[in-house]
Amino acid sequence: MAKTNKLQRHTEYHRDGSVWAKGRTAGGIPTGSWKWFRKDGSLMRSGTFEVGIQVGKWTTYDKTGAVYKVTLMKSLSAVAKKQVRSQRKRK
Repeated sequence: MAKTNKLQRHTEYHRDGSVWAKGRTAGGIPTGSWKWFRKDGSLMRSGTFEVGIQVGKWTTYDKTGAVYKVTLMKSLSAVAKKQVRSQRKRK
């Protein structure tokens, strides 16, 4: 079955059946806003993917929902540039 690039809702579950993660995929690749949850249903982390790569601000929350940490990921263009440099070194 061929994968499509159409955006599709995607949900993953903990073993107990509670929601672990929610987001969208395009062709099976995480795209756009995603959220991860603890088994008790509280929000644990949120962030954005561009073509399967974490970009922008990623926020981690404590059990009360307060922001615990914000991590700034590299932009997609910075990641792509690093991959191109890496490939050039291999040649």
